[in-house]
Amino acid sequence: MSDYMFMLENHLSTGQTRVLEELQAFAAKANVNLFLTGGAMRDMLGGFPIRDLDFTVEGPAIKMAKAVAEKTGAEILAIDETRKCVELRFPGWITAEISMARQERYPKAGGRPVVTPATIHEDLRGRDFAVNSIALSLNRASRGLLLDPNNGLADLERKELRAVGNYAFYDDPIRLLRLHRLRVRMNFTIEERTRLQYENAREAQMETRISPQALGHELRAIASETNAGEVLHTLEQERLLGLYSPALQGAALNLQGFVKLLKARQLVPSGIAFHVDDLPLFLYLLTEKLNAKETAALVKIAGLKPTEISAWQKLESRSKKLERELKSAKLTKPSLLFQALSKIDGNQILFLLIYSQQRIVHDRLRNYLQKYLPASQEITDKEVEATGVKPGTPKFAKVKEEMVAARLDGRTKKPAPPSEAPPGPAAPAMVRRA
Repeated sequence: MSDYMFMLENHLSTGQTRVLEELQAFAAKANVNLFLTGGAMRDMLGGFPIRDLDFTVEGPAIKMAKAVAEKTGAEILAIDETRKCVELRFPGWITAEISMARQERYPKAGGRPVVTPATIHEDLRGRDFAVNSIALSLNRASRGLLLDPNNGLADLERKELRAVGNYAFYDDPIRLLRLHRLRVRMNFTIEERTRLQYENAREAQMETRISPQALGHELRAIASETNAGEVLHTLEQERLLGLYSPALQGAALNLQGFVKLLKARQLVPSGIAFHVDDLPLFLYLLTEKLNAKETAALVKIAGLKPTEISAWQKLESRSKKLERELKSAKLTKPSLLFQALSKIDGNQILFLLIYSQQRIVHDRLRNYLQKYLPASQEITDKEVEATGVKPGTPKFAKVKEEMVAARLDGRTKKPAPPSEAPPGPAAPAMVRRA
């Protein structure tokens, strides 16, 4: 095993590892070359958590992605027919993108690209920033081979963002916004030549040529940032946030609300699955201080989908309903609170942490996130299998739910680690109580 494969395996969650293995097996069977690329490689090599898996194939990516979705049960979130990219969400809320290795030629600055199939090396040389142009081979003959034609690894070590080409911001002006989003997230500096290219593109007003589709895609990316408020503040300072709405400035930019969102997110334990679609709450905070006309204009400019608008506009009423349920005297046991919240959209939990004025609601949400959710992870699938129940069956899920409830309510003992067990007769195990 190469050092990079070992590094990758140590950065992936269990669900991401499963998806990676499924994609490798599918690509091998289809006889297409598969590579891990883009943000996944950048985050792994930079020491950041891997949020999304980015795959590039030398072949028909859309056809492959549809076949993968059909076989694995993954949901197709979006298809870009021009760039031959497909966004997928696999069971367990694992997100991934499958793209065709391609070359993009721009006959007109900021215009629609002419896309042609390419090799992985040609694809990497045509990307936006060097830190995003690194690939790892997942093919049997070269598995673990690192491809870095633009020396992006050195940029990661220097903590620097550098454009790959001289016309990066002219070809695709959305990179003007992406540059600052990555700079805030990674706390990197901008390489001097790239800074000059950026300033030249701004003088040429290339930001005015960004399409609504690109603006919408970037807005969704900002929504997924841990510190989305700081990204928005940076874009305001750069006079780029007005692309979404001229009203998003000064007091109308709800930075205080995004600070509260950041604090709420910090209550979620790391390494534990907490499924949340970031966009609805982000849009609620972003538009909270805008009037109806300004909000409608933003929706049109960003090209938001009806389903996205509906989830955002229904968030407050759904969260208020949850607030009433959380004040109920019926939730006397930890297991009852856990069962009630484990099926709830994470957006509603974060919404109430920001807006609810009820002490009991905050206490119960904090107990769920910081006590009951981590404790539920102590019941492993292996423990459930030991009872003789077959994995993947409805009975398996029911037995696991019962074992989790028993653990949360203090009705089962938590065994002490072997290293702590004294010699001779075993000491009584500690009982974990809610």
